[in-house]
Amino acid sequence: MRVIMPLPDRDFDVTEVAVPWRLLTDAGHEVVFAGERAGADLAADPRLISGVLFGQLGAEPEPRRFYTQLTDAAAFRSPIAWADLRPDEYDGMILAGGHAPGMRQYLGSELLRTKVAEFWSLRRPVGAICHGVLVLARTRDPVSGRSVIADRQTTCLPKYMERGAYYLTAWRLGRYYRTYPRYVEDEVTAALDDPAQFHRGPRTFARATMTDDRLAFVVEDGNYVSARWPGDAYLFTKRFQALLADPRHREGLAGR
Repeated sequence: MRVIMPLPDRDFDVTEVAVPWRLLTDAGHEVVFAGERAGADLAADPRLISGVLFGQLGAEPEPRRFYTQLTDAAAFRSPIAWADLRPDEYDGMILAGGHAPGMRQYLGSELLRTKVAEFWSLRRPVGAICHGVLVLARTRDPVSGRSVIADRQTTCLPKYMERGAYYLTAWRLGRYYRTYPRYVEDEVTAALDDPAQFHRGPRTFARATMTDDRLAFVVEDGNYVSARWPGDAYLFTKRFQALLADPRHREGLAGR
């Protein structure tokens, strides 16, 4: 299977990109990366590698190791352009997140949203995690004008996580944890037909691992799976893989 992962030039989340890439690649899938320009020099948020504050709050060692491996991968070093993305050439799409300022290039792109809307219309597997859900919330159905996830069950970065990280670090890092003035949860919820379609999940800052999913939380709705933050990345990828393996979803026959 071929999976497309659009990214900004910089500041995407280490774990939310490297974990899906590693697990999908190990399962025999091809992951193709897309930047705003072909051949863009892609780079994750450096603070998540070195540690956000006093060496803490960054990515865990295993995802950091995966990211080091990723930076040597040919597909990552030579991304295609968003404009050249042909949705029908891919079996699945993953929309990763990140909270630093460089993410605005990706979260605010009308061109990218056009491509996402085209892929969504194919009803093939789509996975979105953390701020990546904002891309879907802002992507409009060309017929109804509503968000493509208006009628879907979803999660995203919960307000308590975004607010807590901001309050903890603002004295040193300013608005590093606030990509936009509006909280992700508030914008995503506003895009839904009913606020009850949003699922916050259990309150925790503990991260799941490759072998222990007990702390993870994801939401599935047809061909769409969403997750809250890097701590859900392993389970998120496993659920996305399951959608790829189901021929009904892969062929767009089971999407809603």
